[in-house]
Amino acid sequence: MTTVRLVLASASPARKKVLLDAGINPTIAVSTVDEDALTRELGKLAPGDLALALARAKADDVAPKFADDSNTVIVGCDSVFELAEVAYGKPLTPEVAVERITAMSGQTGLLHTGHWVIFGNRSAGAIASTKIHFGQLTPVEIEAYVATGEPLNVAGAFTLDGKGAPFINGIEGDPSNVLGISMPTLRRLLPDLGITWTDLWTSS
Repeated sequence: MTTVRLVLASASPARKKVLLDAGINPTIAVSTVDEDALTRELGKLAPGDLALALARAKADDVAPKFADDSNTVIVGCDSVFELAEVAYGKPLTPEVAVERITAMSGQTGLLHTGHWVIFGNRSAGAIASTKIHFGQLTPVEIEAYVATGEPLNVAGAFTLDGKGAPFINGIEGDPSNVLGISMPTLRRLLPDLGITWTDLWTSS
């Protein structure tokens, strides 16, 4: 079996863990893309298209570092949360997180993750979207959750695999997508590059 190394153009621990749990040990190469600046530049894009554009920018930024490695696939991902047709990224500050979580409480939103893969001179991309149903949070719960720091650096100010999990009543779609990288979406993209999913299982 051919082994293809997967390079993840992201510092996200959640994305890395999803890949590890799926039998893939990624090489981490964090992109230098200024997400905030690019988001402002691309602000008129729909939330899903914005996620894909950011994912492509990350993959394109990292790819030249591995140009001489013909057996490496670059994967860029970015997540954008959509509520009432408005796109939200990472809140970054407690004040913004409280405001957003209060607005999300009892509502349903969409978590869009853009995926962009590069292998040699081939590339492909796709958006995965998962519907999130939030429970009704009390002000005390919101303040306590924000105080943990967990929601500050994640798209939409929530997680499915941490302290935020009890506040999510349910999802419709791929759970791994909510964690930042959709395994089914990534698997479907690979054949366009001439790779099969099992080629990645022993990558390092």
